[in-house]
Amino acid sequence: MKKIFKARRGVTVMLVLVFMGVFSMSVGMLATYLLTQAKVGRAKYAREQAFSVAEGGLEYYKWFLAHFPNNLTNGTGQAGPYSFVVNDPEGGQIGTASIAVVGNTACGVIQSIDITSEGTADIDSRFKRSLFGRYARSSVAEYSHIINSNVWAGADRNIVGPYHSNGGVRMDGTNNSTVTSGVSTWTCTSSFGCSPNQNVAGVWGAGPGFTLWQYPVPQFNFAGMAVNLATLKGYAQTQGVYFNTVSTSGQRGYHMILRNDNTVDVYRVTGTNGRSTIHIDNPSSWQTDYHQITSETYLGRYIIPAACPVILAEDNIWLEGTAASKIIVIAGDPENASYNPDIILQNNIGYTSTAGTVGLTAVAERSVVYGYNIPDIMTVRGIFVAQTGYYGRNLYPCQYSPYDKRTSLALHGSVVSNGRVGTKWGYSSSGCSNQWSGFNTRTDTYDRLLSSSPPSFTPFATTDFKFTIWREE
Repeated sequence: MKKIFKARRGVTVMLVLVFMGVFSMSVGMLATYLLTQAKVGRAKYAREQAFSVAEGGLEYYKWFLAHFPNNLTNGTGQAGPYSFVVNDPEGGQIGTASIAVVGNTACGVIQSIDITSEGTADIDSRFKRSLFGRYARSSVAEYSHIINSNVWAGADRNIVGPYHSNGGVRMDGTNNSTVTSGVSTWTCTSSFGCSPNQNVAGVWGAGPGFTLWQYPVPQFNFAGMAVNLATLKGYAQTQGVYFNTVSTSGQRGYHMILRNDNTVDVYRVTGTNGRSTIHIDNPSSWQTDYHQITSETYLGRYIIPAACPVILAEDNIWLEGTAASKIIVIAGDPENASYNPDIILQNNIGYTSTAGTVGLTAVAERSVVYGYNIPDIMTVRGIFVAQTGYYGRNLYPCQYSPYDKRTSLALHGSVVSNGRVGTKWGYSSSGCSNQWSGFNTRTDTYDRLLSSSPPSFTPFATTDFKFTIWREE
């Protein structure tokens, strides 16, 4: 019995030792876990403080630029980075932001300012956070359309991106973003499909996206959005690509073909055919367009300067091709008040890259219109601005078949039009009953990647500066 008792006592000791070992190991592991979590917590806290410090650096330089516009040296006159101490109003200094500032320029003029702020928290300098912001005014490229007139978007329209009119909007098409009007009510006439006339809401119609309709909203200042033609002419003459007036008759101009190697082939238009059309800004009168080129003279191939990508002609421009960088093309004669040139979209317009590094802004002093002998299925990319006229395709009657009707138009970009836009018509006239003209289907998609970084000198939608890009690096 004594031997059995001793054996059992030995087993008990062994069990106690085992359990003590397991307990000690568990306590050790728990302590290690708690210490690790404490370190992780402190690290997270330091990272969050570093983030706040970096954000404080961005906001500081935004404040600085509001008081000292275009000053990229923090008032020192020296190259950065610049140090900014961030304080907690209740707890004193919490860290330091290192700020780097770079101006994006074209023709020697600052277009936007890139600010990078690296924040370091005083509690632990090992954990840094870096934020990037682009400081600029909002561009018209943030919208699919900005129109300074009443407008009707038909049932065959598919609109991707914000759509705004300073006037009333009849929206029968599909929209996936906001549709806004600058008026609370307006009179819908027969020109907008109402017979008899009706007093309707700022945005109304049969479109399915009515939950995104808003009215009235503040109107856009079209006079303030207009580009300064005289200034851009000076840039084009001294640093960019410039062509003078060929003829003020509206029957001549320049044919420009953008090439994928960042050059442009330019022809002087020497002959055109006249066609009887109706314009959207004067639907009660037939007019003669000279949009079909019959003869032209080759002038040469021109390099588009990277430092000043401005092309200006003081005459009509027939435009087509493939852009390879961010450029602006202007048809305008600032010294001749009686002649306002147009841009005629002659063929498809594309980009060598759709990743946001390539873009086109086309500004017409008067109208941006689609030509006569254009592709049946047409695709264009760009930001198109009709400063005093309209954007659209004129009504070609059935006598001009098959070019009176085109199958489809896909626009990837933005439209800014002082007048009513229109790319499809329903009509009846001599020899043409119950006809339509223009594009049968239309798809409009704003370019999200260019909305915050458009080509230089693209018109601004507002006068207020803000961070158009904000991200962590």
